[in-house]
Amino acid sequence: MATSPPSGAPLRQGALSHALEHSGFVWLTGIEDTFITANHPVTGRSLDEYELTGHYRAWASDLELMAELGVSAVRYGIPWHRINPAPQTWDFTWMDEPLGRLLELGIEPVVDLVHYGVPAWIEDAFLHPDYPQLVAEYAARVAERLRGRVQSFTPLNEPRITAWYTGKLGFWPPYQRGWSGFLRVLVAVCRGIIETERQLRAAIPELLSVHVDAADLYTAAEPELEQEAAHRQWIGFLALDLVSGRVDGAHPLRRWVEQHGVAARELDVFLERPARPDVIGLNLYPLFSKKVLKRNAGRLRISMPYAEASLVEALCSLYHERYRCPLLISETATEGSVARRAAWLGSSVAAVGNSRKSGIPVLGYTWWPMFALIAWAYRQGKKPPQAYLKQMGLWDLAANQEGELTRIPTSLVDAYRGYTGGGLATVGKVGRLTPVAAGH
Repeated sequence: MATSPPSGAPLRQGALSHALEHSGFVWLTGIEDTFITANHPVTGRSLDEYELTGHYRAWASDLELMAELGVSAVRYGIPWHRINPAPQTWDFTWMDEPLGRLLELGIEPVVDLVHYGVPAWIEDAFLHPDYPQLVAEYAARVAERLRGRVQSFTPLNEPRITAWYTGKLGFWPPYQRGWSGFLRVLVAVCRGIIETERQLRAAIPELLSVHVDAADLYTAAEPELEQEAAHRQWIGFLALDLVSGRVDGAHPLRRWVEQHGVAARELDVFLERPARPDVIGLNLYPLFSKKVLKRNAGRLRISMPYAEASLVEALCSLYHERYRCPLLISETATEGSVARRAAWLGSSVAAVGNSRKSGIPVLGYTWWPMFALIAWAYRQGKKPPQAYLKQMGLWDLAANQEGELTRIPTSLVDAYRGYTGGGLATVGKVGRLTPVAAGH
């Protein structure tokens, strides 16, 4: 279906780019956009969050809610499977219309190109032999259409978590298991990121590339597990290290990766053609991002105790010290009561302010998701979508009499609006960089 590219005045400089150049700050939000197109072999269910939360139906009003929130940018995923439903078949309706409206509203889209899934026709998903070329072609088509209007893109959200669920646990295509599967998928995904960024930069000279990954902090409950905790932390860095050309012969994981079946020549490609992230996005949650290693009955266990907001400062320090790159809190939220969410909002925003004061250029904060999401367990379950709601948003979701999920504002909407209205003053200016703590 042919549609017109997004309309509106050309975007001379996006909010993120302005913040990058002028040490400013951007408030963002986003809508959960996991797209797993493959049907579960038992339940027959796929996992399309836009469909399950009703965003395909209510996208126009959802974008109005964003505007009312006062954000100047949003992380916004476009559904590759709808844009490219079959080989060499393109339908940009579900990109042109929402992105066009965001631009009319004066909100910069940070376009999320791939969020865990690929179109169903790509057999073996990320392990399809032509995956890097297929995702690069998709990126090139999107970039050509958005050139001159949109400059901020995320090539692929959370490469490490993508490889974990598709290659280590085998929950999603290509259904690999174990460390060898994890690394095969991770290398393929990172090759796709390299090729995607090349296409984006060729079409959009002013590109702002935002590389987003899950940020975890590993610690050991017992001294004998400190080496394993350090190893897991290096795995957490591995995707960013690959795409930025750091996995050379001296890298602590180089031998381990090769021992699990990745050929040296596959790794050397990243040294020859690295990508250049302009901003590193950290996805962090108090529910998941603190990892503690311990032994239980002789077996290694990793627990995830609920984290204090000091986690934000620790992760910002860790990633900035390693990559010396501007950072973005690209996702954060917590699940549960409004009071619990409000507590995390307040404490995590304060932590961002502390990080900036210490000299770390954190450019923005994203409460993600804007409204509730459907738990990933829906795909293998049998209950209706509302039974899998995870209330993590500024708005709650609730089913009406027709079974449609409606947006219910909470007091968090006004609280977040207060932050966006305060702009830079809420978090303060970036101070002089202080020394990083030993061990980071």
